[in-house]
Amino acid sequence: MKNSIGGMILLDKPSGITSFNALNSIKRKLDTRKVGHTGTLDKFASGLIVALSGKMTKLVPEFTGLDKEYEALIRFGAETETLDPEGDVIYEAEVPEINEITKAIQQFSGKIKQTPPAYSAVHINGKRAYERVRSGEEVIMPERDVEIYRLNILSWESPFLRISVHCSKGTYIRSLARDLGIAAGSRAYLTELKRISVGPFRLDSATEADAFDEKENLISPNEIFDYMPDIGKLTVSDDLVPLIRSGKEIVFQLLKTETEKTGEYALFDSNMNMLAMLISDGGKVSYRFVC
Repeated sequence: MKNSIGGMILLDKPSGITSFNALNSIKRKLDTRKVGHTGTLDKFASGLIVALSGKMTKLVPEFTGLDKEYEALIRFGAETETLDPEGDVIYEAEVPEINEITKAIQQFSGKIKQTPPAYSAVHINGKRAYERVRSGEEVIMPERDVEIYRLNILSWESPFLRISVHCSKGTYIRSLARDLGIAAGSRAYLTELKRISVGPFRLDSATEADAFDEKENLISPNEIFDYMPDIGKLTVSDDLVPLIRSGKEIVFQLLKTETEKTGEYALFDSNMNMLAMLISDGGKVSYRFVC
């Protein structure tokens, strides 16, 4: 029987396939088309994808703003048009010394300005940037504010630099590689990328698509909200369950004390089956969705 309420999937995506294709086998195993990711990875990249299924896909916006951690391999001395190994080389330069790279890295700490790659899914006037580039348009990408919480060198074997990065949402590691190359008086592009974490979720807890089993690997709504302290969890009495499932607004008055604080609340029955999500502004309560 298909689980319409759904849950969370922590997927370990291999390099060489798209995020969309990586989720296809999960959709088949869950017997649903309703699986949404909370942030894609480029085809050449690998690592953690956090996905939600069923009615939990309504929570995707809650996860897109989480910080992320990566390991990346950067090749100095050249830059490709896509800033990754799949593009043609468009610039060549001398490979810098490690002391020049170390000095340049100091510029990439805290809040910085970053220009996303032209070959990206960023929307430009209603159309994705990569679609405009591929159709022959010249695209000017707008700068954005991002934050680098940590950037460490893991190894240097000229011309390859391996780094770990902890960054805010919206940070492009391809752009970071490009900008680091220029700052070091050279050029650079990304050759490998692995996502290690998304917020509190880590790659070592993820499952490869072929090994995914719904009973073993689908994270229940109850467990999901353990990772989301900003959303309140309420267990309601049995007499309220049919009222909630039918979307009755009388529930709001009955839960007035529990929902008086502004925010979102996940409602569960005594067996910890999810019933609904409520939104409260401190005075008015409404259903976000009913399971």
